[in-house]
Amino acid sequence: MPVQSRSAASVNAILEATTQVLLTVGKGKLTTSKVAIRAGVSVGTLYQYFPNKSALLQTVLRLHFAQILDTVELVCKQQHGAPLRTMATELITAFFAAKMRDGKTSVALYSVSSDVDGANIARQVAERINQAIAAMLASAPEKLTTAPALVATILQSSMAGVSRRILESPAPQKLLPPARRELIAMACAYLEASSLPARSSHPPQSPFPPRANVAAEAD
Repeated sequence: MPVQSRSAASVNAILEATTQVLLTVGKGKLTTSKVAIRAGVSVGTLYQYFPNKSALLQTVLRLHFAQILDTVELVCKQQHGAPLRTMATELITAFFAAKMRDGKTSVALYSVSSDVDGANIARQVAERINQAIAAMLASAPEKLTTAPALVATILQSSMAGVSRRILESPAPQKLLPPARRELIAMACAYLEASSLPARSSHPPQSPFPPRANVAAEAD
């Protein structure tokens, strides 16, 4: 166990150092030697866990995506059975919180994703996110008139596109609140247009008074 603990600590230190070096010098100047120095380990120790620079960056990218995935799966599970508007609000709020938790790292990883099979990693994560959102939507009291998986894809693509635009803007923290608010409004309107009202457990009430009352009023 002590050996395993030390190994885990070394891996965590190396991955943290990789992110720090990436943010400091960029992907072009990032080397395993610089990462090892920042992590406080020898290059030989680093190579025990990661054979090259690409392996380092790919692992950091996978961890970043895993954090987003965990956040989305959790909020979707928590919102099962909730109204569609509540689902949209909570999903978008949680997603943006996860993406903005470390905005600089998110932006830096955009630049390295094409070098470390990022498209394939993102595709795998996107499939699981889509499944989580679709399952949540299918549990809503309102009945969707469009396939939940397709609706989930539209919501997911909107969140990803808007979040990237925010992160790459000159002032992401300033842009986040209004952009999040507008995206929630758009998502709620889309879900409303793509669904039927929830069925009530009570029979609909007529807006007109009973015939006897009408006659009485006429007298």
